[in-house]
Amino acid sequence: MSTVTRIYLYKRYERFWHWSQAALVIVMLFTGFEIHGAYHLFGFRGAATYHVFAAWTLLVLWAFTIFWQFTTGEWRQYIPTLKKVDAMVRYYLVGIFTHAPNPFRKTTTKKHNPLQRLAYLALLAMVSPIIWGSGLLYLFFAYWKAVGADAYLSLEGVALAHTAGAFMMLVFFIVHVYLTTTGHSPFAHIKTMITGWEEEAPES
Repeated sequence: MSTVTRIYLYKRYERFWHWSQAALVIVMLFTGFEIHGAYHLFGFRGAATYHVFAAWTLLVLWAFTIFWQFTTGEWRQYIPTLKKVDAMVRYYLVGIFTHAPNPFRKTTTKKHNPLQRLAYLALLAMVSPIIWGSGLLYLFFAYWKAVGADAYLSLEGVALAHTAGAFMMLVFFIVHVYLTTTGHSPFAHIKTMITGWEEEAPES
């Protein structure tokens, strides 16, 4: 009789920064869309205050996390690879709906499948620079004239770029949440990120 295999994948700090980052991103999405007038909850001033506070808090969290990633060697988990990308695409498009086995098996040295690594690369190389670059420009708008930035930047353009980045982040967030339901049970991956332990269902 097959038994469930358990491996300890996510360390305590890894889980802490994951959930903290998720909470801060949610706060920034909600407050950001309120700032744009999508709804009224905190009021413009309150939403703007919470938005900026969450952004600075996330930057501090990232500083600690980058230090942790490099001192522990966990940064290697994010090195992009094209190996088995085609197999993962077929799995997510077809295999997952026909109960085909997942072609990728997590280990302590390989926690992210090839598609996840490419998604994180896109997030770091494209989405994050758009959001943070435009966000910091927007935040320090009062200093544009002093450094001559007002000659080639417009507040409307920066705000549009920031909003576009926010929608990209929202799409990433939705897809990320959806993929958490693709384990051997709908909440298996979420449970793993809470406890740190990955449970692999026995093969039939």
